[in-house]
Amino acid sequence: MSFTYDDVGATREQGHCPPGFRPMNVRTRLGEGEPVFQRAAEALLTWEMHREMGVGIEADAERAAPGVEVTVTLAGMIKAPCRVVWTLEERRRAGWAYGTLPGHPESGEEAFVVDRTGDGTVWLTVYAFSRPAKWYAKAGGPAARAFQHAYARRCGTVLRRLSGGDEED
Repeated sequence: MSFTYDDVGATREQGHCPPGFRPMNVRTRLGEGEPVFQRAAEALLTWEMHREMGVGIEADAERAAPGVEVTVTLAGMIKAPCRVVWTLEERRRAGWAYGTLPGHPESGEEAFVVDRTGDGTVWLTVYAFSRPAKWYAKAGGPAARAFQHAYARRCGTVLRRLSGGDEED
């Protein structure tokens, strides 16, 4: 299956948004220190964060890697097929991005990156560019957009808990 958009891999450059797409950038403080970073990175790269959020995840590999096919199921009804387009596992950064495939309610790309800054603070950044692809995503308008932002914030809340990070933002 082909991707439903042209700029595959564009989320590698955080902040890049192709013409005709809407950008999203949500950053959540997870905590501090190497142990928090390591636990967060592992939970992110092995789909644990998504599974703990209560969404269905079907992936053809146990760990995110370029080319891995992933289907996210929301509310047991909405299936969102994707493919991982890039991953990174560095000393202070780890993450991946997936791009949408035919059948996904949106068209675009979403990245999930954990980073540990110079002062030791650990952050999750969820950034994306998208536009509606299915009729119900188009009809949802601002509500669909609000759902995307709420989902990204929930990622941070869940990953903070899984990594043993801070109690609150």
